[in-house]
Amino acid sequence: MIKPLTRLLSFLCLVCGTEQIKAQALEYPTCPKHTVTDTFFNQYLVTENYRWLEDVRSQNVIDWINAENKMSSKFLTKASAKYNSKALIQKYAHVDGFHAVKSGKYYFAKYVRNKMANAALYLGESPNSIDQVIVDPNFKNGKDNVSLAGYSVSKNSNYLAYAITRNGTDWREIKVVSLPSGNEKGDHIKGVKYSSLAWKDDGFFYSRYPNKGEFYTAIGEEVYYHKLGESQDQDKLIFKRKDPTNKFSFQTTSNERYFILQEETRTCFNYFFIDYESENPYLRPLLMKQRRSISFIDSQDGKLIALAGEKSNGRSVVEIDPYNPYQWRQIVAPLQNGVLLNCYVKTDRLLLSYQTNQHPILKVFDYSGKQLFNMDFPNGSSIYGFSGEKEDENLIFYREQYTMPSISYHFNIKTFEVKYGEAVNITFNFKNYVTESVTYAINDSISIPMNLVYKKGLKRDGNNPCLLKAYGGFGSISSPDFDPGIVYFIEKGGVYAFANVRGGGDLGLEWSMAGKRLQKQNTFDDFNAAAEYLIKEKYTSPSKLAITGASHGGLVVAAAAIQRPDLYKAVIPVVGVTDMLRLEHFTVGVLHRDEFGTVADSTDFVNLRSYSPLHNINKDVNYPSMLVMTSENDDRVPPLHSYKFVAELQNREAQKNPILLRVEKDAGHYGGTNYTSRVQFKANLYDYILKTLEE
Repeated sequence: MIKPLTRLLSFLCLVCGTEQIKAQALEYPTCPKHTVTDTFFNQYLVTENYRWLEDVRSQNVIDWINAENKMSSKFLTKASAKYNSKALIQKYAHVDGFHAVKSGKYYFAKYVRNKMANAALYLGESPNSIDQVIVDPNFKNGKDNVSLAGYSVSKNSNYLAYAITRNGTDWREIKVVSLPSGNEKGDHIKGVKYSSLAWKDDGFFYSRYPNKGEFYTAIGEEVYYHKLGESQDQDKLIFKRKDPTNKFSFQTTSNERYFILQEETRTCFNYFFIDYESENPYLRPLLMKQRRSISFIDSQDGKLIALAGEKSNGRSVVEIDPYNPYQWRQIVAPLQNGVLLNCYVKTDRLLLSYQTNQHPILKVFDYSGKQLFNMDFPNGSSIYGFSGEKEDENLIFYREQYTMPSISYHFNIKTFEVKYGEAVNITFNFKNYVTESVTYAINDSISIPMNLVYKKGLKRDGNNPCLLKAYGGFGSISSPDFDPGIVYFIEKGGVYAFANVRGGGDLGLEWSMAGKRLQKQNTFDDFNAAAEYLIKEKYTSPSKLAITGASHGGLVVAAAAIQRPDLYKAVIPVVGVTDMLRLEHFTVGVLHRDEFGTVADSTDFVNLRSYSPLHNINKDVNYPSMLVMTSENDDRVPPLHSYKFVAELQNREAQKNPILLRVEKDAGHYGGTNYTSRVQFKANLYDYILKTLEE
């Protein structure tokens, strides 16, 4: 006779067994192993089973991708039928209003005419009259999916140069229209990738790369000047170097007196300038062999205004005489416990925006360094805008939060009057949400800041679905922006968490250096510690915890899941770096040696091998369920990273939890280019999370 307890145990075993069978029944597309072995430094052997997936345009790889997309689509369609995320995210995304940007004497705004189209650029003579189409990338481009990648207005406001990208790649083309008519000129610049664009008279500076293949390393940058009306082969070469890995950026000051060029080498930064008011304008040295980058903003009374400094608590504002450049005058000292994000140079004062753990602060100073104005904004928000000419006194800026779309303000820099701008209509009550700033300890000396967003009245009983996110690289400072997907997730009872882990720039230089190169493991440790905190404080539990991140953040969540699979239920790396040993072979990887190191150095190699997600997959571990999301034309982080990672995870007997791959067609590093594709991405992500966390 079977006792009641035995019956219960038998039933539970049967249910668990059924769930395992369901997971095992997920038939992954056939992906043959072709093992390749690399030898490093005559002693380290590294094997790889799916390098053939690097040939992303071969028919075999295309067939495999299509099969993977078909499988993930089937899974996501079933989830969508239950949760219908798309309809609700569309509802929360519906916001009346747009961002007015003043450039020259006109105001501009990007606007989507219909949900299937990419944003067009509109012009007006006031913030309330932006209704004339200037550039619409949806026409005259054949079958290509073309989107607007940026624009710049000439000093006299007679011309607008704009950049387009085709099918999501990082390659750009530059075209020019006359203002205010919008009539297109014949200028057409190609071969542009990560270029600044700086006007001088009736022409502009830009940079270009040799195009040697889709995922060829992005090296060999050269700086040119293009005069309107001339063909590209007539453009004047301004700067190049023998070392093809050197990178350049450049600008002209608002009065076009100075052209300033930054050169980033493997060891230092060099700066050059042209003074067009000198008797003999030519490119001459400004500051050489600088250990840290200097951000030049504009000029004032013949001097250059810049952001500089190495202190961990941020940068200072300095004045530099280009003819006596090593004797700086500090105008504004670094802010204690905050980082300086932006500096806006006006005729007789400076506007500075700061941030400390996603808490923005706006300050105004005169050129003697005296503070004239200070305004704090709520935690978990960001401010931006302040566009316009140097002489403008009335400015527009915007504030937004994860759960609040951008709200415009009108700010007078002389009277310091701050007024709300145009009304914004939304379909939810953002006052129902709480933004909480917390810290969690790594050791006795380090605490990591984290922002949590959830609905009022949340019960901390460990049963809440939670989505944890981070970026944590390149000293990047993460600022909140409105996300209707987060609103949807919170309305479903979820907790959204963003951890400001080391490697990011949220707490200054030392913070970013503590997660760089040989210290990169600190970033993953900080992220896993964030998960432990959320579990310990009963915001969630391992069975209710999902993690996501994009680009470098994709590396963070992939590495965290491989190192601590016990902490997570759902993992969503987006356009993530997962093969740290071959990163340098493709596109911009070679330019990121300062962040990650190089396999050409034995110490760096050992470090990279220690955390590379692809190379640390254990054949005997059942990792959490994953939805790996990438784009077929991503030439920032080529999709081959995701392909090889997924193939290695799927083809192991121990893997019972689903591993899915979603590849966005006709898209690049930033995913879909129109409203519909972006909403679909978010819907897939949240449908997947909710389905996985409820299983």
